[in-house]
Amino acid sequence: MASFDLHAFINQYVTGRDESLFTRDLAENHDAMAARIDGKRLLVIGGAGTIGSSFIRAALQFHPAKLVVVDTNENGLTELTRDLRSAGKFNVPADYLTYPMDFGAPVFEKMFRHHGGFDIVANFAAHKHVRSEKDRFSIEAMLNNNVFKAKDLLDLLLEYKPERYFSVSTDKAANPVNVMGASKKLMEEVILAYGRDFPVTTARFANVAFSNGSLPAGFLERLNKRQPLSAPTNVKRYFVSPDESGQLCLIACILGETGQVFFPKLGEEQMITFSGIGEDFLRVQGFTPLYCETEEEALSRVQSMGASSTEYPVLFHPATTSGEKSFEEFYTPGEEVDLQRFAELGFVKNAARRDREELSPLIKEIQDLMDRPTVTKADIVGALAERIPNFAHIETGKSLDGKM
Repeated sequence: MASFDLHAFINQYVTGRDESLFTRDLAENHDAMAARIDGKRLLVIGGAGTIGSSFIRAALQFHPAKLVVVDTNENGLTELTRDLRSAGKFNVPADYLTYPMDFGAPVFEKMFRHHGGFDIVANFAAHKHVRSEKDRFSIEAMLNNNVFKAKDLLDLLLEYKPERYFSVSTDKAANPVNVMGASKKLMEEVILAYGRDFPVTTARFANVAFSNGSLPAGFLERLNKRQPLSAPTNVKRYFVSPDESGQLCLIACILGETGQVFFPKLGEEQMITFSGIGEDFLRVQGFTPLYCETEEEALSRVQSMGASSTEYPVLFHPATTSGEKSFEEFYTPGEEVDLQRFAELGFVKNAARRDREELSPLIKEIQDLMDRPTVTKADIVGALAERIPNFAHIETGKSLDGKM
């Protein structure tokens, strides 16, 4: 196997950029960002994940006085700390703490109250996969994480109002076709409903190349385990690098104004397919893709591979699973966007907002629905469709768990 530089591969074959998309915006706004970060108390929820940890690395180019990181992934927090301490290029504050806990658990509230609140709160804890909409139980878990616990956090922040609050969204929230996108659209409305109480912003952005749990990251695992690569051929996506994802969120969090929904300025010509990434990935590793028609053929081919084989079995077919959108978009007709304020970032200025008084009973209705013993996935999808404009769920009866 050839030596593999993941960072260089992402730059050359995925984003097509030698430097960060946001280099100019970071440079032009450095002083303004320093004024809002230096000396501040920072809480990052979901900070052990790809985007959350990248946000932290971007924030530690400045000098916060305090950093508290919360995540359910204890091992991820351990590696984050080792990386920050060992890299020698981050301004880790003396007051730095990591907590392996669920931000919806009672112990989180105890911890939060003990610290007396924070100046900057950024929430990256989320279900992010379309595959999480298998049935009523997986959907309830997704809504609980993406919406209900997010609202509980915001209610807590009413007592300890931050200077900045940010929560990550997704490009799938624009004209959602899956429950994950719908949950994030509802989350956007929830956080924007608190914009009268403290500054809130969010960001919709592209897939993060080789992020934890992503299909491209799975290519690394499949090759390491000598298993076939599988990917859809008809699904196009925008991509940003892990560093870019954190930088985008930091700019949105620190420089955004209440109610703004940020997105990267990427053109349609920059969308690429997962199968295309897979083909480039194999070629860089010294293999030629061997195209198979069935899972059985792919498994048989990979099991018969010799040590000197230069062909690698792949199963690249059109997507047939529920909730898959063939392309992505960052905003929808009717949303007013500003493309002038930043060099490589745009933002929605008039994202739909509802009052907290209107949203609370709406959320309670969805929670009550899911408590019914006989509720089905279709019932929940229907309830979401009634409450979320432009939600057009794509149901095929097939889940990603049913394939490679």
